[in-house]
Amino acid sequence: MSIVSSHSKVASIHSKQPWFVLSAAKHYDLVLSDQPAISHFYSFKTKPLSEKTFAVPDGCVDILFDCDKTNPSARVYGTPLEARSGYLKGDHDYFGVRFSLGVTPDFVNVSVDDLVDHQVGFLDAVAGAEPVFDQIVNQPEFAGKVALLEQFLRGKSVRKISQLTLNAVHRICEEKGDICLTQLEEQTGYCGRTLQRQFLTDLGMSPKAFSRIVRCQSAIYDINHRDDVAFSDLACDLGFSDQPHFLREFKKFVSATPVEYQQQVKQITYLQRIRYF
Repeated sequence: MSIVSSHSKVASIHSKQPWFVLSAAKHYDLVLSDQPAISHFYSFKTKPLSEKTFAVPDGCVDILFDCDKTNPSARVYGTPLEARSGYLKGDHDYFGVRFSLGVTPDFVNVSVDDLVDHQVGFLDAVAGAEPVFDQIVNQPEFAGKVALLEQFLRGKSVRKISQLTLNAVHRICEEKGDICLTQLEEQTGYCGRTLQRQFLTDLGMSPKAFSRIVRCQSAIYDINHRDDVAFSDLACDLGFSDQPHFLREFKKFVSATPVEYQQQVKQITYLQRIRYF
C-alpha cells in the first residue's frame, strides 16, 4: 500500500470528521474502497493527552475500532445531529470504516432511527463479528486491517432506500443543502408529508435535518480546501439568511465558530496530516 502525495481524492470525500484528523498525533491514514456502499477506511493514533474531540454531523454510519492492547473495543456510530463530545482516548490506536452518505449497513441489528444520533456495541449489534474483531485489533498494519474488514463486509447488504428518497438526496447534495421542502415537493412531485415519512423510514431523519447536515459539511469542505474563504460570501452561497445565522448554525454543528475552526485547520495544516494510500 503506497502513499499518494496528491490530496485530490481526499478532497473528493465530502463527509468529514475534522476533529478526528486534528486529534491525530502525527498522520491520519485513509484509503478509498471499491465498494460503492463504503466511503473509506481510516486509521490514526491519538495524541498522548488527547484534547476534547467532537464528532460532527456527516450523514454517515461509522464502525470504529479502539485497538488498545489491554482493552480493545468497537462501536457502530450513527450520524450525530449536532456536535457531540468525542469518544477518543489519548494515546490509542483507532481504525474505522465510514459508509457512504445515507447508507446504513443491513447487518447491524438496530433500526435506522435508533442509530441516528446514537451508538451501539459492534459485537452486540453484529452477529458473528467476534472473529473479525479479534483479527483487526491484533493486526498491526493499516493495510492488513483494511483487508480484514473489507473481506468481512464484502457481500453484506445495505438497507434499501426508496427511489423517492434517493432522488431527494441527490437534489439536496446538488444544492449543497440549500433547498427547502417546497422545492423538493416541486422537483419530486410528492407532497411534504410523503417526503417526510419516507425520509424517516429510509434515513431516520427528516429532509430538513439531512439538508442541514449537507450544508454544514459543505461549509467545512470549503474552509478545509480554500485559502481565501470570506464567511459572508460562504453564508450567502449556502443560502443562509444572514451571516449571524450561518455562524450560529456552524457553531452548533462543529462546536467552533468558522473563524476558530479555520485557525485550527491552518495551525495544524489539516491537509498535510492526511495520508492517502
